[in-house]
Amino acid sequence: MSATAVTAAPAHEPSASDIRLVIAASSAGTIFEWYDFFIYGTLAALIGKAFFPADNETLQLLLVWAGFAVGFGFRPLGAILFGFLGDRLGRKYTFLVTVTLMGIATAGVGLVPGAASIGLAAPAIVIGLRILQGLALGGEYGGAAVYVAEHAPPEKRGFFTSFIQASVVGGFVLSIIVVIACRAFIPEEEFNAWGWRVPFLLSLILLAISLWMRLKLSESPVFQAMKASGEMVRNPFVESFTYPGNKKRIFVALFGITGVLTTIWYTAFFSGLSFLKGPMRMDPAVSEWIMLAAGAISMCFYLLVGRWSDKVGRKLPIIIGAAASLVLLFPIFWGIGALANPGLAASAERTPVVVTGAQCTYDPFASKQATDCGKLLADLTALGVSYTVGEATAAGAKLNVGGTHIDLPQADDAARKAALQSALEQQGYDFAKQTPTLGNILGIIALLSALGLLSALTYGSVAALLAEMFPPQIRYSSMSIPYHIGAGYLGGFLPLIAGYIVATTGNAYAGLWYTWGVVAFGLIVAWWGIPGGKPRDFAASDEPPPVAPNRP
Repeated sequence: MSATAVTAAPAHEPSASDIRLVIAASSAGTIFEWYDFFIYGTLAALIGKAFFPADNETLQLLLVWAGFAVGFGFRPLGAILFGFLGDRLGRKYTFLVTVTLMGIATAGVGLVPGAASIGLAAPAIVIGLRILQGLALGGEYGGAAVYVAEHAPPEKRGFFTSFIQASVVGGFVLSIIVVIACRAFIPEEEFNAWGWRVPFLLSLILLAISLWMRLKLSESPVFQAMKASGEMVRNPFVESFTYPGNKKRIFVALFGITGVLTTIWYTAFFSGLSFLKGPMRMDPAVSEWIMLAAGAISMCFYLLVGRWSDKVGRKLPIIIGAAASLVLLFPIFWGIGALANPGLAASAERTPVVVTGAQCTYDPFASKQATDCGKLLADLTALGVSYTVGEATAAGAKLNVGGTHIDLPQADDAARKAALQSALEQQGYDFAKQTPTLGNILGIIALLSALGLLSALTYGSVAALLAEMFPPQIRYSSMSIPYHIGAGYLGGFLPLIAGYIVATTGNAYAGLWYTWGVVAFGLIVAWWGIPGGKPRDFAASDEPPPVAPNRP
């Protein structure tokens, strides 16, 4: 039987109530699973102190983001493993396994003793649990997206699957809600000491709810039809790369779709939160409320874009979103910075910091810098102060702030840091935790929501697009592999790469160039490779006919 017949002849036509249950259960499970994954990033600073303690604060945070990236790095392996199971055993039971694995691994992070108690075993165990989370997440998105897409009528597929994309944002929003609630009920000192573990342990409750909802689901009608007609493939992973035309589709899905959506997404939400808490020195609680509001608003955009794509096609929103991101990315972040900490922006412009000295380089991954100039750059980075490195005229480190030479003690690290902060404060720099005015807060929310709209344009229709790009017999594997390679490496390593760029350049906005470069390349690939016109299912495409399937 051909792919066309499989797609056109499902074993059972789902009713409206069936589809509502499918969307609700798949979306709820996706929210809970991404909550489990994102809670790590939301609590990055406290996790760094507990599991990755270091004298160098920048190194401590980079180690946290490295642990974050490790989980993403294993997503492609999870996509291969669970994609194979999803195409061979079924969509439903595969993502029951993924959500269970994610919940158990997340709760485990909340139970691991800190490095102060068990030493290097603590970060090692946490990294191991992150690997399990990455494997689980590698199977989750493809399962949920395929499951909803194969239940949805073609004319509403973009809208129905957009709930999956909105649920990814929902997981981020839920992680912030839980953190805010825990902060409200647990005193700050106790929350910093042990209360941050509570959000991880709550994942067991979310796991129970998700399993209860998903167990009520039936198998995808498309999968049932393939199974009944004997159209199952022997090795979905291998056939994902041998099926006619699939190599091009995987390349486009990796760079033209996933590379674009994932870097914009993580820049909008994770880089936005890190930017407010870090260089802008905003009060953490205020930052979390701002991200909560912007995330909640952004969820609506995904649904609107998904519905719009059912009318205009999947390509147009992605092209518009990617092109607009190239134009607006830097201006939006400049605006956020000016509203979040106007005094810092004004001071940096009025009294720029220039550092000169022999071997004036900074290594963010070194616990101790080799030179006096490197130590000074490390101190400025920790304070979130932008700087430029001037040409060395003499040995030693020289600091110039707004044309004024500043002498600092070099022998004692603590004394140097204190003297540097004091000198900068005298020049107008303010290092207190910032709480912007209500007007500025609303402006930040509006700008972050604009980033959310750019993300929605490039992400809202993607589940439908990927499901339509690949044949049903290998759909779970074919869409999961490029999606999780792109999301795992291009997106998952974004906080680490962007943080490194910021640390080595002294420019709080320099990390955005990574996002800009990935999106620029992805826009070219998307323009070339994404099918244009009205949405159409794979069976209705003009691709070469499939090879005869290998029957088990």
